Amino acid sequence: MKSRRIFIKHSLGSIAAAAVANSAFASVLLPRKKEKLGVALVGLGYYSTDLLAPALQLTKHCELKGIVTGTPEKAKKWQAQYRIADKNIYDYKSFDQLANNPDIDVVYIVLPPSMHAAYAIRAARAGKHVWCEKPMAMTVAECKSMIDACNSNKVKLSIGYRLHHEPVTQQIIQFGKEKRYGAIRKVTAFAGYVDNRTNHWKQTKSLGGGCMYDMGVYPLNAARYITGEEPVAVTAKQSTTRPEIYKDVDETIHFNLEFPSGALAECEASFGKDMNHMKTECTKGWYKLEPFSAYNGVQGTASDGLVIKPAITEIPYEQVKQMDEDALAIMQNKTVLVPGEEGLRDIRVVEAIYSAVRQNTRIAIA
Repeated sequence: MKSRRIFIKHSLGSIAAAAVANSAFASVLLPRKKEKLGVALVGLGYYSTDLLAPALQLTKHCELKGIVTGTPEKAKKWQAQYRIADKNIYDYKSFDQLANNPDIDVVYIVLPPSMHAAYAIRAARAGKHVWCEKPMAMTVAECKSMIDACNSNKVKLSIGYRLHHEPVTQQIIQFGKEKRYGAIRKVTAFAGYVDNRTNHWKQTKSLGGGCMYDMGVYPLNAARYITGEEPVAVTAKQSTTRPEIYKDVDETIHFNLEFPSGALAECEASFGKDMNHMKTECTKGWYKLEPFSAYNGVQGTASDGLVIKPAITEIPYEQVKQMDEDALAIMQNKTVLVPGEEGLRDIRVVEAIYSAVRQNTRIAIA
């Protein structure tokens, strides 16, 4: 009996030692959990250069690790400025090789809208999470293909609607949910700026140009997040004051939305007018923001004298909060705040708006 006890004791000790050894070996083999996600920016135009890259210097949960560009001169400049490793610099031909790069966790697509679907799908197939600028894509079909690709490859898809992360906008979304000023009767939202360029992609239809895709999603999305409803019908008119520039795409679009509750929205987007304001009229008062979709300084007032402003000191770049929250959702395996389905809902309405313009009639939205 004594020898049996000794055998069992030695056996258990050997098993325990083996378990510790295996655990230690596994800890060496398993990748350590990242403190920050590596982001690769695809397209190095104004938005990436002046807003996203600087914002990524301030984020807590993600960092700029790579770039994708077709311009070697830009690549050299960015590499020097942000200390980007040679192996993390790609062009559009080598894009798919991102699949072999563990430094890159997220691909942020900042390209003309006509390219969004193709590169989102390629990024998903490379096993990378996808952040895509607005508008999500050109068509509902493209939006669905992006969502399907990300789901199939088990990566997250987030659309760059920074205002959903913006504190003042979150306050007015809550106003609607709580009916703080009563039932919503009418939303007025206008967004535009004067664009005199003649050879930019925003003046080219095939690349996804036009004011509706670029600026129109701001008032459209605002009408949806303020009411908390999906529009059931739309009427729309298109106009231009500079047909020599805006012969291929829309310069100004004015559209009206009808919602199931009876609420209405009057919206306008333009490349020929400076405007950035929103007002929501309710049964017991009103509230408004001006500006409502700017890169900073979003603020407003209400009929009861309330001053609507951030509760905390505003971050220099709205995109810091946006990207940090999206990164945390990935790291914690939670639903992102603005998934692909949100972008798809806007494009469904955009398609109806263009139909209303072409047919000059009220279009029901299925």
